[in-house]
Amino acid sequence: MLNISSDFDHGNIDCLDVSDPANIRLAIKKDGLAAFYQWFYFRVDGAAGQPLAMVIENASGASYVDGWNNYRAAASYDGEDWFRVDTTYDGKALTIRHTPDKDEIFYAYFAAYPTTRYRAFVEQMKSLSLLQHEVVGETLDGQTIDYFRAGDGPKQFWVIARQHPGETMGSWWMEGFLPMLADENDAAARRLRENATVHVVPCMNLDGARRGHLRTNAAGQDLNRAWRYASMEKSPEVYLVRERMRASGVDFFLDVHGDEAIPNNFLDQTEGAPSWNDEMAAAFERFSSLLLKKSRDFQTRDGYPQDKPGEANLDIANNYVADVWGCLSMTLEMPFKDANVNPDPVRGWSPERCRNFAREHLEVMAEIVR
Repeated sequence: MLNISSDFDHGNIDCLDVSDPANIRLAIKKDGLAAFYQWFYFRVDGAAGQPLAMVIENASGASYVDGWNNYRAAASYDGEDWFRVDTTYDGKALTIRHTPDKDEIFYAYFAAYPTTRYRAFVEQMKSLSLLQHEVVGETLDGQTIDYFRAGDGPKQFWVIARQHPGETMGSWWMEGFLPMLADENDAAARRLRENATVHVVPCMNLDGARRGHLRTNAAGQDLNRAWRYASMEKSPEVYLVRERMRASGVDFFLDVHGDEAIPNNFLDQTEGAPSWNDEMAAAFERFSSLLLKKSRDFQTRDGYPQDKPGEANLDIANNYVADVWGCLSMTLEMPFKDANVNPDPVRGWSPERCRNFAREHLEVMAEIVR
């Protein structure tokens, strides 16, 4: 018997009607206390060999409608190997068509990264001798916020990910970054640890991740719009991490995200921050140029429009950090779709490509810290 469910860690879908496999009617749930929605993640049971047409009827009201253009949904039988399936958007509904080979299969907006996988990853990282682990506090749902530190150099490098819980590429990126950072035999990681103290928060928004949200935490707060006025009542995740940053200082900041609409990887700088100057511009240009030489997956043509001088939104993490510490502060955006500069017709932008991209970032960080 065909069944669709999402009542599990990180899941999100309303199944409206499953009686006709050729017209399964679905809707994405909103972010609890907020109106955002676009993340979906659900399981289909009992459909092996059966052609499915799964119609997300409220797609036209999603938070980033341009994200559906030329988009293909992700699918996996085991939560590890994710591939893309036929997906169309007609201006109203998003339709996913696929014939599963097995009775159990998962479909998601991007390769899913539940908090259960995150906790297993954290335990692995805690066992590495070159990583120091601490809990900086708890989320509103009582989940522990993990923080790792490596190296003892004078420069203070901060890297965070997944302020927006539906942007799971940030967690897959961390699976490449943290193990390499703790690799005793890697020359780039060793150089970075010698010249910098690297502070890492691998997942900022655990409550949103577990609840199946696209963008917000348990209080309905977009964490990447909370940095200037963070509070323990609404955004403890930002408040606690921000206090740690105040204690250490910041010489470099990278905030890892995903973008729904732009089909490429890019870095967003902080030219609109009041403290922006020629030195910060040169630092960004150097980092970007080095990454462009190193990575086939990076490009500098597509990205966000530049803010006008002094008009940056200081509630956003990279702008806030740039203004307070006057340092190189960037947001990395990875695609939910495929990366046009180096496409993969089977998997699109994928977990393995996220991990490799993270390793390339670490190598560039090791270059600029010298």
